[in-house]
Amino acid sequence: MKADRLLSALLLLQSRGRVTGREMAERLEVSGRTVHRDMEALGAAGVPVYALRGSRGGWQLDEDWRTQVPGLDEAELRALLMAQPRLLGDARLAAAAERALGKLMASLPVSMRAQANSIRQRLHIDTTGWRGLTETVDALPVVQEAVARDRKLTFHYRKPDGERSERTVDPLGLVAKGSAWYLVANTTDGFRTFRVSRIDQAVVLATASERPAGFDLAAHWKTSTEQLRETRRRYVATLRVEARAAERLAMWRCTAPKAHEPRAAIDGWVTREVEFDDEDQASFVALGFGPRAQVLGPKSLRERVHADIRAAFAALALSGEEDRASGPAAISGADAPSDPSREQTPRGALRHDGRVRPASRGTTSPRPSRSAGLPRRG
Repeated sequence: MKADRLLSALLLLQSRGRVTGREMAERLEVSGRTVHRDMEALGAAGVPVYALRGSRGGWQLDEDWRTQVPGLDEAELRALLMAQPRLLGDARLAAAAERALGKLMASLPVSMRAQANSIRQRLHIDTTGWRGLTETVDALPVVQEAVARDRKLTFHYRKPDGERSERTVDPLGLVAKGSAWYLVANTTDGFRTFRVSRIDQAVVLATASERPAGFDLAAHWKTSTEQLRETRRRYVATLRVEARAAERLAMWRCTAPKAHEPRAAIDGWVTREVEFDDEDQASFVALGFGPRAQVLGPKSLRERVHADIRAAFAALALSGEEDRASGPAAISGADAPSDPSREQTPRGALRHDGRVRPASRGTTSPRPSRSAGLPRRG
């Protein structure tokens, strides 16, 4: 409806101050000509909206003019409560957002307040991964302060390879992607993106930061991520996997069915072209699936996986031989430990305990006779 579109345009102007005609058209999903007519309608209704000419032109409200924000409807309330403070990832920011949300709920009508409480009781967000991994965003409040106040920021940054460096940047904005926060900043080398979890010892400086005229954070992020996808080196491997294994593989890697292949083969196996970062990662994944995956290509990956499997079997066989060699049955003969009490002593010889070992039957050892000095019984 036109009334809803006019209200949306008014709120957009009030929150942004100045909006280009192209941006207004994209946000309202209308043509530029429709935006022009809507601005004329707002002006006719007494709203002080002005047209700005030139390459940076657009539409702007009078700075001293404000209107009362209308009440929330049910869909808007539900969407607002879905963005729970836990998603911020930092305890201090989450507490501040919780207080703000509490104030907002207190200002709601009684009927809508009860509905809001009911929605919150039925929604819980757990930001911790199943393996206990989560982003450490201790620097997020400091970074946010620098962004909000337009102040230069200095910090120590840790790259993925462990290299550390000290940076001083002009913060331009914060981006939340998944569970990770990123700082977009301007540096002496141009625009750079920093992962907040790798920022340490962040300090907001008193020097004002320089923000490029007309910088659009959302547009910059979209362009930079597209460039990253295009320039990132991709390694495509062709794997033949079980159907269930293919489902698990598609959960965390980009996969596509092999051309001209049915959805699932009769034997339950499917062929997939999978994108990896490099051959090391492809080999690791293929070996991890064990007998549920077969490498069809490239040839170098197939040969590498086969070599790793042969090496694993060789190591397993060697380990088994060592276990057998060190077992109780292997200890005998010269390898057995020496025990003086069990040493072999020639029959008739004096043993270490002072006793004479008796000679075995059939030997030529003389037996003592009674005439050899033994007394007779009288």
